[in-house]
Amino acid sequence: MGDNSEQRYLRSNVVIEPLVDRFYAWMFTFAPVQASMNLAFLQVPLLESYLQSPQVHVAASNNPDLRGGYFINIPEDRAPEVAALLESIKKDRADMLAFADAIAEGEELVRQNATGFDLTPLYPKLPEALKGLVEIAYDTSNQASLHFLEPIAYHSPAYDEGRQSIQLSLDNGIERPFILSTPRLPSPDVIDLQIPFNHPGIEELFQARVKPTTTARLVEALGLDEAQAKQLDSLLSTEPSLSPDRHIEDGGRIRYFGHACLVLQTPDVSIVTDPFISTDNSKGDRYTLDDLPDYIDYVLITHGHQDHIVLETLLQLKGRVGAVVVPRSSRGNTSDPSMGLYLKAIGMPVIEVEEFDEVTFKGGRIVSTPFLGEHSDLDIRSKSTFWVELAGKNVFVGADSSGIDPVLYRYVRNHLGQVDMAFLGMECDGAPLTWLYGGLLTKPVTKKMSDSRKLSGSNAAQAGDIMLELGATEAYIYAMGEESWQGHVMATTYHEDTYQLKQIEEFLGWCKERNFTAEHLFNKREWRW
Repeated sequence: MGDNSEQRYLRSNVVIEPLVDRFYAWMFTFAPVQASMNLAFLQVPLLESYLQSPQVHVAASNNPDLRGGYFINIPEDRAPEVAALLESIKKDRADMLAFADAIAEGEELVRQNATGFDLTPLYPKLPEALKGLVEIAYDTSNQASLHFLEPIAYHSPAYDEGRQSIQLSLDNGIERPFILSTPRLPSPDVIDLQIPFNHPGIEELFQARVKPTTTARLVEALGLDEAQAKQLDSLLSTEPSLSPDRHIEDGGRIRYFGHACLVLQTPDVSIVTDPFISTDNSKGDRYTLDDLPDYIDYVLITHGHQDHIVLETLLQLKGRVGAVVVPRSSRGNTSDPSMGLYLKAIGMPVIEVEEFDEVTFKGGRIVSTPFLGEHSDLDIRSKSTFWVELAGKNVFVGADSSGIDPVLYRYVRNHLGQVDMAFLGMECDGAPLTWLYGGLLTKPVTKKMSDSRKLSGSNAAQAGDIMLELGATEAYIYAMGEESWQGHVMATTYHEDTYQLKQIEEFLGWCKERNFTAEHLFNKREWRW
C-alpha cells in the first residue's frame, strides 16, 4: 500500500453497487412498503426457486433469448451461500415479511368489505402491522383502496438501514448480472462495506474524483479494516482523470451520455437528466463520469424506473449536486412510492414538483411538464417530462413519455412556447405489467391482461404527433439501453427486425419528409451554440 498521507484521487472506473440484503438497490427494494412486498413475493420465491434448480437458473441467465428474466446467475457451487442468504432474510427480516403478508391481507379485506358504505368498521379488522400506517378511502367511483402513510412507514420496522451495504470494485468491462434477479455475493476483488447509503464516507470517497484526499482519510471516513484498506489502494490514483473540457465558457452545450442522460450547460448552470453514466473511460466512445462538471446545479429525474433513477450513479454525485428535481408522487399509492422520500433517505437534496411548476436559474428555467403512459396503466403520478430553457433554446426532455393523447402537448406549447429540440424515448414495445410490478400485485392478473399493459413509450406515429404539437423541428431518440455499459440494468436485446428499431426508422423517415432534423442517438453526441 502507498503512502497514507500522499494526495490521492478516486479512479474514474470505480463502480459502486448499492445493495439491500445483497440485492441491487432500486426504489422497489428500498422504499419500505414496496421493499417488503418485493422481498416476500418476488425475491424470497426467486431464491427458493434457484435453490431447487441452480443449473436451470444459470443456463437461463446465459440464454440471450431469456435476457432480463428472473433467473439468478450464480454458479451452482455457490448455492450454499445463496441458501445462507435466504435463511438470514427469513430470520432477520421476519418483520418485513410479516408486513408484506399484512398488506395482502389488508387489501383483500378492503376488496371483500368496502362496498360503498362507511369504512370505519374496517379499521379494527386491519392486521396489527398495518395499524397507524394506512387510511382506507374511496375514489369518486366508490372503488376503495389502502393508502399508505409513507413518511411514517420510514419510521416503522419495514425500513431498516441495516439492510443496506455497498460493494466497491473496478469496472473491468465485463457485464454484471441483471440487477432485478441476481444478488451480489462477496468476491475477492470487491470491497464489501456494511454501511448505509447516507453514510458520510460515501460522499468523502466520491468527492475524491474532483478534489484530492489521502488514503488515511478515506480509511477513517469509511471505517475500513486493514484488509479493506489494502484493497482501497487499487481504487486510488496520484493523478486526476477529469476531462479538461467538462466546463464551458460561453454559449450553451448539450451532451448525450447514453440512454436518457443529458448534460445541459451554460457558463452559469449545469443540469443532468436521469444520470446513468459509464464508469469505463478506456473506450473513448462515450462520455463518462470524467466528463461531468465539478458541480451540478440540478439533476432532473423523469420517473422511478430502475434505468432512470440509478443509485450507482447518483451516489457518486453526492456532495456535488445542488438539488435533485423529482415529480411528486400521489401519496400512499402502493405502485407510486415517493422519490422525494427515497432520495432524502440516502442524503440527497430534493425539490419536488408538479406539472408546470418552475425552477428558475440565471439565464433560464426548468419547468415540469406532463408525462403520459409507460407505466402499464397504473395510477402513477411521480413521472414528469421537463422543459428546459437555457442559452436561448427551449429543450423538451421527453424520456419515455407517450403520445397517446397528443392534445396534451398542445397545452404545453400554448403555455410555454415552441420547442427547439425534443429528446424522446421510443421503447414502444416494453415489458408487461408483471415484469416490474408483479411483486406489488396482491390480486393475480392473467397473462393476457399483463401482456396487454406494457411499459411502452411512443411509437412512430405518437412521436410524430408530439413533434407537431410542440412545434419542434429537431428530434433526438434515446438509444433505449443499446449502449454496452447498461446491460446489467436494461437487459435489452435488439436486432435489425426488432419492432422498436423499425418504428424508429419509420419516425426518422417521417422527419426527413418534413425536413426535420432527426437522429437515433448512440453512445455520445454533443450540440453547441
